Amino acid sequence: MKLFLDTASIDEIRQINRWGVLGGVTTNPSLVAKEHADPEQVWKVILEEVDGPISLETTELEADAMYEQGVGLAQMAPNAVVKVPMTPDGLTAGTRLVKDGIRINVTLVFSPAQAILAAEIGAYIVSPFLGRVDDVASDGMDLLRRICRIYEVQGYETNVLAASLRHPMHVVESALAGADIATMPYAVFAQLVKHPLTDVGLDKFLQDWKALHEELEEGA
Repeated sequence: MKLFLDTASIDEIRQINRWGVLGGVTTNPSLVAKEHADPEQVWKVILEEVDGPISLETTELEADAMYEQGVGLAQMAPNAVVKVPMTPDGLTAGTRLVKDGIRINVTLVFSPAQAILAAEIGAYIVSPFLGRVDDVASDGMDLLRRICRIYEVQGYETNVLAASLRHPMHVVESALAGADIATMPYAVFAQLVKHPLTDVGLDKFLQDWKALHEELEEGA
């Protein structure tokens, strides 16, 4: 399972990218707005910073305008992936983009039926939003498992991206469910590396190492 960062913050991307485990980045209009900068400049830097797929979301609502905007986004870099919403216009624009050889990410997916539609138009990625499903008293992880199972049974090649992940266990459970990609905010990504026993173990090793050198110095 590839690990993506869900952000438009260059600082956050650079910090995680140094670990060597960042597979790509997902952005959306809300995340880009938080940067208070020209969106195209933000996208350009992210596209250059990360080698993997970078999802850039359309903001037009009508199919023709969405398609034209998507073509422009795709031309920004070879690793650009165009995000279109799970709407009739999004599907229409997405179909045209796919026929042009442009990779798309169908976003705001909340049901297996919607995921089937995304796969049928040849989407590169489908993005079910697990945390938001949980927010309305439904089971986001069950949704992910059902989508992964359907794709396996039907032989769909669309990558399942687990989105709206709120904590490390969401990431672990997404991997167990068979997701191809998990995208998460910086805070969740940073938590993946943390464990109290790692800190305790490292502290013990360093204490023993220090004690050894003190012993050697005393015997010199």
